[in-house]
Amino acid sequence: MRVEKGLNPVFIRGFDLPDVWFKAVDKLLDVGYEYVVQRGSFVGHKRKEFDFVVLHVTNPGNRPLIPEVPKDLEGVVPAPTSMDYVYEYFLGYIATGEKKPEEAYTYGQRLTSYEGVNQLREAIEILKNTPETNQAIMEIGTPTDILLEDPPCLRLIDLRVRYGKLHFVVYFRSWDLWGGLPANLAAIQLLKEHMAKEIGVGDGELVCVSKGLHLYDYQFEWAMLITRRKKPEG
Repeated sequence: MRVEKGLNPVFIRGFDLPDVWFKAVDKLLDVGYEYVVQRGSFVGHKRKEFDFVVLHVTNPGNRPLIPEVPKDLEGVVPAPTSMDYVYEYFLGYIATGEKKPEEAYTYGQRLTSYEGVNQLREAIEILKNTPETNQAIMEIGTPTDILLEDPPCLRLIDLRVRYGKLHFVVYFRSWDLWGGLPANLAAIQLLKEHMAKEIGVGDGELVCVSKGLHLYDYQFEWAMLITRRKKPEG
């Protein structure tokens, strides 16, 4: 009897953002589904992708917020991101509603000024007044995004105050593990710290969910090197 292969959901717990990034890269090399991209970014390239993954970061505010390339791999493996880029991304793409004419959207525009609603401000007020509610959720995705050639990857940020801290539950429909995740999560962590301060609670944990966390073929070798599955030449 032929047995059909089913989805393989994966759960990864990390201490901080660099730790969970490294563990996700390592795990994806073992269990990633490989296919050729047919639509969106890098059409024609191969991707390795989790069927479904949950990342639980217990101390996301621990510094540094981004992974660092080991000294012996500098110049061989590119750094996933930089803090200069993270701050630029946070201020220009997450925390404010500015949108360039050529942009269909920004996350900040969806969070702070979409149809006249500032979700950041509303969520802060909701959790100040009713901290145990389940109703504080900030949505980036809209029904019309399905018509876009490049719809948002980040779709929602769900907020929870529990045990005296603000926790985020974040969903990405598609997510570049190498360069996207480190910059995205560092910026989202900065947002969480700001909102926790405004609400008057501690900074809590981060749970991330995705059915599209992936590496591209041109990143496979970097992943092999950073996880020590392959030695650098020379």
